Amino acid sequence: MKVLIVYYSTYGNVYKMAKFVAEGVKEVKGAEPVIRTVPELIPASVIDSREDMKAGKTMQKDVPMVTKDDFKEAGAIAFGTPTRFGNVSAQLKNQVDQLTSLWLSGELEGKPAGVFVSTASLHGGQETTILTLMAPLLHLGMILVGVPYSVKELFTTQAGGSPYGPGHVAGPDSQREIDQHEAIICRALGRRLAEFGLKLQGKNNNQ
Repeated sequence: MKVLIVYYSTYGNVYKMAKFVAEGVKEVKGAEPVIRTVPELIPASVIDSREDMKAGKTMQKDVPMVTKDDFKEAGAIAFGTPTRFGNVSAQLKNQVDQLTSLWLSGELEGKPAGVFVSTASLHGGQETTILTLMAPLLHLGMILVGVPYSVKELFTTQAGGSPYGPGHVAGPDSQREIDQHEAIICRALGRRLAEFGLKLQGKNNNQ
């Protein structure tokens, strides 16, 4: 079963989180992570004028763009985004807004979905961004998956991560690396999505 990890990342931090989510997926037998990104909306002239943005794009240059078939083939989906004023990035939301045909056909109904997010500061909107993105996922008929407190790192993290989903505090210069607690919470989401996806897929196959 494929677990689609679709994300947008300006500086590479959400991309790094996606790879940790993929590690969690790989821990589950029978599950395969598929990492995909979405089209950029920032003008190339702006990116070319910023060394940090150019470095982020170079880091992700080999990541394929997501397709509708990726969404169709996935048994579970993780959505990753930086925050934009406490909300999902325009780039990822633009991709979600293009899923109307899959909504009409009910293609995504019953699939587990989770959200992971990166912010510049500790209180930069991680929880509001995750909760805001969950609204369209509910409209698509998806089953929301978070991270339970049996993942003890939720109690000890000094940066990102909540029961709503993994988080990362990248710092004001977006250069802070993902710490051990944040990485463990990312893996936990990937593992849970894979486990639930396989269980639901097995139930559907038995009907």
